[in-house]
Amino acid sequence: MSIILGILEEGLIYAILALGVYITYSILDFPDLSVDSTFPLGAAVTAALLLAGIPAPAALGISFLCGVLAGTVTGLIHVKLKVVDLLSGIIVMTGLYSINLAIAGGANLAFFGQSTIFENDFTDPLLSSPAGDFTVTLISLIVVLAVKVLLDAYLKTRSGYLLRAAGDNDTLVTSLAKDKGTVKIIGLALANGLVALSGSVYCQKQGFFEISTGTGSIVIGLASVIIGTKLFRRASFMKTTTAVIIGSILYKACIATAMAIGIFKTSYMKFVTAALFLIILVISNQSRRKGAA
Repeated sequence: MSIILGILEEGLIYAILALGVYITYSILDFPDLSVDSTFPLGAAVTAALLLAGIPAPAALGISFLCGVLAGTVTGLIHVKLKVVDLLSGIIVMTGLYSINLAIAGGANLAFFGQSTIFENDFTDPLLSSPAGDFTVTLISLIVVLAVKVLLDAYLKTRSGYLLRAAGDNDTLVTSLAKDKGTVKIIGLALANGLVALSGSVYCQKQGFFEISTGTGSIVIGLASVIIGTKLFRRASFMKTTTAVIIGSILYKACIATAMAIGIFKTSYMKFVTAALFLIILVISNQSRRKGAA
């Protein structure tokens, strides 16, 4: 049961990251590598704010806004300075590494004993009750569902439709007298905001910030998106955002299973992540070729 709850907790938290990657990868077709530093950005900001006495919910919102700012910078570098999309993400990712260290004051920052969305006056009685083991999972689920509902609502707005058009057919955006560059910047800002929000939730669950937590975030997000969208591509009744969330949980389940049965050591986790991602990409490309044929 503890393994299952661990999978659900991490799967749900990383699902917020996966929703951000879904915007850049699936909607905008933009390889945004800044995600690897935006995730720990949200964690660093959260840790610093909690130690400063800022309430946990406010820390979530501020972390989201910091991610929005980072995504906006990526978009401006790409759109206004005409830098290739891949390099734009790398530039921001590299710069944010130093910024994250400056915000946290070092590579590690613990805030044990501070009130978080998981441990506070309201949740303490729940944590000490028989249902305490499920409290973190329930809170994570509530946060993910709130993000999903808001994202689905946004994608149905005029701005959301333009965002989808910018990825599928940017000529259509231009024909509607809209600047496709501005639409891309908005999409990158929203995506990185969600990634930073995921980092904030993850940090509050762990009780500390660690600079390396963002390493491989883009791989986790892409793998979750591809797993979810490919497995449920024929499920017309299911929204893509729901499929991405399930994909994140399934991805974490695959990793946890491989570790639990002793196939790989914990030190090989990054290798397992890369190998699994490669397999997913190969299968995805083969399916795409068959569909085109």
